[in-house]
Amino acid sequence: MKTLIDDSFYCEKQRWGTWNSYDKDDNPLVTSLTEDTCIAATRSILKWRQEGFPESHTHEGTVGGKL
Repeated sequence: MKTLIDDSFYCEKQRWGTWNSYDKDDNPLVTSLTEDTCIAATRSILKWRQEGFPESHTHEGTVGGKL
C-alpha cells in the first residue's frame, strides 16, 4: 500500500523490508532501509529538482606508498 506524502510523492514498503518512493507519475525515486530515511531523501531530491542541485565539492589528492 502506497502512502501519499506532501501531496507530491508516495512511499511503499517492499516485501523484503526496504522502502521505495515514487512520484505522482509512478516513476521510482529513492530506495531506503527505513521509511523516515526514504521520506527525507525523497524530499531533498524533489527540492533539488525544483531549485537546482547544490554545487558539488571535489577533492583531489595523491596516495603515497605502494597499493
